[in-house]
Amino acid sequence: MPSDKLYFRIGEVARIVGVKPYVLRYWESEFSGVRPGKSRSNQRLYRRKDVEKLLKIKDLLHTRRYTMEGARQYLKVQEEPGDEELLSPRQLKRLRQVRETLVDLKKKLES
Repeated sequence: MPSDKLYFRIGEVARIVGVKPYVLRYWESEFSGVRPGKSRSNQRLYRRKDVEKLLKIKDLLHTRRYTMEGARQYLKVQEEPGDEELLSPRQLKRLRQVRETLVDLKKKLES
């Protein structure tokens, strides 16, 4: 994938991903995270992150043999924020302190 390019047309993406353009259009209908924009001439314009996601979808479906639903679930979990992103820095600090206290207590109980 060219590193300096911002947008890719469907033929370029098909070559990069290694599938036919109709497969890309089908995946667009099945995976909500892939939504290419449109040019003035109404051609699909994929961003770099779209291409990366399509490469991931191909890996899940073709290499790892996920089902469509399995691949959707996998991508959904990957895109959800982790617990650390949901907590404030103060809450994280407090949780780390509690964890350290519990680890110390466990060590004392085991000795």
